[in-house]
Amino acid sequence: MSLFRTKSIEQSIKDTDDPDHQLKKDLGALDLMVFGVGVIIGAGIFVLTGTVAASNSGPALALSFLIAALACGLAGLCYAEFASTVPVAGSAYTFSYATLGEFVAWIIGWDLVLEFTIGSAALASSFSGYLAQVLDIVGITLPTSISSASDGFVDLPALVIALLVMGMLVRGTKFSSRFNQVVVAIKLVVVAAVIVVGVTLVKVDNWTPFIPPSQPVDESGGGFRDLPLITSLFGIEPAVFGVAGVVSGAAIVFFAFIGFDIVATTAEEARNPQRDVPIGILGSLAIVTALYAAVSLIVTGVQSYTEIDPNDGAPLATAFDAAGVTWMGNLVAIGACIGLVVVAMILMLGQSRVAFAMARDGLLPAKLAQVHPTYGTPHRITLIAGVAIALIAGFVDLETLANLVNIGTLFAFVLVSIAVLVLRRTRPDLPRAFRTPFAPVVASVAVIMCVYLMLNLTGETWERFLIWMALGVVVYFAYGRRHSKLGLRQQPHTATPGPGPRKD
Repeated sequence: MSLFRTKSIEQSIKDTDDPDHQLKKDLGALDLMVFGVGVIIGAGIFVLTGTVAASNSGPALALSFLIAALACGLAGLCYAEFASTVPVAGSAYTFSYATLGEFVAWIIGWDLVLEFTIGSAALASSFSGYLAQVLDIVGITLPTSISSASDGFVDLPALVIALLVMGMLVRGTKFSSRFNQVVVAIKLVVVAAVIVVGVTLVKVDNWTPFIPPSQPVDESGGGFRDLPLITSLFGIEPAVFGVAGVVSGAAIVFFAFIGFDIVATTAEEARNPQRDVPIGILGSLAIVTALYAAVSLIVTGVQSYTEIDPNDGAPLATAFDAAGVTWMGNLVAIGACIGLVVVAMILMLGQSRVAFAMARDGLLPAKLAQVHPTYGTPHRITLIAGVAIALIAGFVDLETLANLVNIGTLFAFVLVSIAVLVLRRTRPDLPRAFRTPFAPVVASVAVIMCVYLMLNLTGETWERFLIWMALGVVVYFAYGRRHSKLGLRQQPHTATPGPGPRKD
C-alpha cells in the first residue's frame, strides 16, 4: 500500500475504454488550438495589464509578459511530450500517477482542482467588471450591492454566468468547442483592433523610461502576509518598478497564460492526440505571446503608466477613452465581456476533467466519473464544479482569486517538468510522438523559473495555498487511499477459510 505506487501507462490508457467512463473523441488539432487561444486570452490581457503596468512594471510590462511566457513555454514542451505519450484525461494528475506515484498524483490533482476552480471563478468575476462598462454604454448602472464581491454583498453577474457555462459544458464538448470558436474569432478581432488603432495613438514619450527606476515599497502596517515570500525568506528588499518590479510583474501576469494546460486535460477527447495535442499546446502559446507583447506596448503607449488606475477593472477600454476614442473603448468592453465567458467555461472544463480522472481511479467517489448517456460528458462532476465556482465568483474578489490560481499552476508546472525526466529514465521504451528537445535543460530551467515566480507571490497567497494542500492530504488519507482502484488491485487475494476438521 505504498504512497508512491504508480499506475502503468498501459493501465491508464486501458481505463479510457471502460464504457461507463468513456469520453467522446470529438476534437481535432484546430479545436485544441482554439481551446488554447480561447482560454489564454482573457483576464490577463483585458484586466491585469493595467494593474501590473501601474504597480509593478511600467512600460516594461511587455518584458513581464515575455518572462512569464518563457516559463510557460518551457513547461509547455514538457506538457506536450506527456500529453502525446499518455493521451488520458487529467493532465498533470495522470502524468504524475504514472511517474511519481499515487500520493504525488493526488497532491497535483488536488492542486489542479484549485487552479481550475479558482481560475474559472476569477474569469467570471472579470466578466462582471466588463459587463458593468457595457451596461454603462446604454445607461444602465447595476447597484454595487449585487455587482461587486469586494464592495457589495454579491457579484450576481459572475454567479449567473458561471451557472450558464456549466449548462453548456453538460450539453457536450463539441457544442462547447463550436461556441468557443465563434467567441475566439470575436476576441481576436478585438485584439487586432486594439493593436491597429492603438498604434496610431501611441505617444513614444510614454515609454520613457522603459523600466522606471526602482522604488521602495511602503511597508508600514505590512508583514509576512503582505510581502513577497522571497522577501521574508531571504531579506531581499521589496520594490516596485526596476528589474525586481518587472520580475514581480511576471509572477502576476503569469495568470494571463493560465489555461494552455487545459489542452492536455482534453487529450482523451482528441481524435489523434499524438499529433493534435502538441500542436494545440505550442501553437496557442506562440499566438498569444505575440499578441500579449503587442497589446502591453499599446496600453502603456496610449496612456502613461503613471495615469493608469491599478484598480481599474477595464484598463484597455479606459486607455482608449482617455485618448478620446470612445468607440474603441466600447468595442473593447463588448469584446472582453463576450470573450471572458469562454475562458470561464474552458477552465471549468479542465476542472471537471481532472476530477473525472481522479474519480475514475477511485480517489474520489466513483459515481462522479459516470458520463451522461446522451452527451458523453461527466455531468455529475460538472454540475458540482459549476455550483462551487458560481458561489466563489459571487462572493470572493478578483485579486485574491488570481494569486491563488498563479501559485497552483506554477506548482503543477514544476511537477510536470520533473515527471518528464523521471519517465524518460523509467520508461525509455515508450513511443513518444513528441519529444521535449534538450529535455534535462528545458525541464530544469522550467522548474527554476516557476519556483522563482512562486517565491515572488505574497506570504498570504502561500498561506492559503498550503491550507488547501493540507486539506487535500486529509481527504486523501480519509478517503482516497482506502478506495484507490490501483491499491485494491494490488492487495493480495486471500482465500476464504473453510471449516476446520471435525473434532469428535
